[in-house]
Amino acid sequence: MKSFTFGIIGGGIIGLATAWRIQQKYPDIRVCVFEKESQVGQHQSSHNSGVLHAGLYYLPGSLKARLAVSGIRQMRDFCAEHGIAHENCGKLVVAISEEELPRLRELLNRGIANGLTGLRWLSHEEMKEIEPHVAGIAAVHVPEEGIADYPSVCLKLQQLIETNGGEVLTGTEVQQILQDGNGWRINDRPVDYLINCAGLYSDRILRLAGESRTTRIIPFRGEYFLLQPSAQHLVKNLIYPVPDPQFPFLGVHFTRMIHGGVECGPNAVLATHREGYTKRDFSFSDLSNTLSFPGFWKFLSRYPSMATYEIKRSLNRTEFCRSLQRLVPEVQEKDLLPGTAGVRAQAMRTDGTLLQDFEYVKRQNALHLINAPSPGATASLAIADYLIEKISEDF
Repeated sequence: MKSFTFGIIGGGIIGLATAWRIQQKYPDIRVCVFEKESQVGQHQSSHNSGVLHAGLYYLPGSLKARLAVSGIRQMRDFCAEHGIAHENCGKLVVAISEEELPRLRELLNRGIANGLTGLRWLSHEEMKEIEPHVAGIAAVHVPEEGIADYPSVCLKLQQLIETNGGEVLTGTEVQQILQDGNGWRINDRPVDYLINCAGLYSDRILRLAGESRTTRIIPFRGEYFLLQPSAQHLVKNLIYPVPDPQFPFLGVHFTRMIHGGVECGPNAVLATHREGYTKRDFSFSDLSNTLSFPGFWKFLSRYPSMATYEIKRSLNRTEFCRSLQRLVPEVQEKDLLPGTAGVRAQAMRTDGTLLQDFEYVKRQNALHLINAPSPGATASLAIADYLIEKISEDF
């Protein structure tokens, strides 16, 4: 096996975690990570809220639920072992109205079924003891949730891979994938086993490898604001709303960041570039890829009011502030500073259905991770273990 090489496409947190876990399981096998950017972890791995998600939201028994619960504990241990900044600060999920109480109760039940510990149902008065400025009539406290420095996790994984003799080829965009006997040739590099962890480009890598695309990556930009230093006392840790069960996003929320400051958002609007972190970013090929996909129009026909509102909120700071005030009424528009943005690689089927769970396509000597949404960063080490389980079936 010493001459056997895994080629991992994508130097984000999941691709790096997979390469490192392969080295741990198969010390004699070589790994080579292909990353088009000059540094690892430049997209979803670093353009996120930095939250350690514990698995409260996910359907019991689903792959996402299992990997989230295992993943947060593995990620905490990894950060502790390697001196990476992280904190178990806990989170409140808040019901604003009576109609949200059944959904909040369902979240509590899911969390318990998924194996989370220390969950508590809180009254209005008990909520105030944790977050004095929060609104709402009830909440669930999730003590296992926290925050972490995911960019530093990526850099540490790269260091570990290279220390163990692996290669991380930054500045190397994959433009060609050819079958080569029982293996593959990525650009001009022969590998024996192909692993696609390309995130925002996972569907394109799938196509380069000769597969038809039954799903398409549709990029959604999530825009954030930062609270002025004078308003940061309004949020102690993490405050989230009860999510809309018909939509895959968690809604605008407040997040204390691991290196200081408080972030609030995001909304969810169509990105006109897969790396479109500002409203000005545009790619004709990326936009045409979306607009030519029948599933996108079917998705819009299902959620016209939600799509319209997200665009309105993106263009109107006052409206964005109103959304934040549902959770923390004292936040004012003057308290909001321009923040960062992230782009979510949302896989969508031709019927307009959004893929909610982690999904992959397995072929001979190839595995394509085609959907790894939140909590992808939190669960990255557990996802890597799961992928290796599937790969090991071939050995």
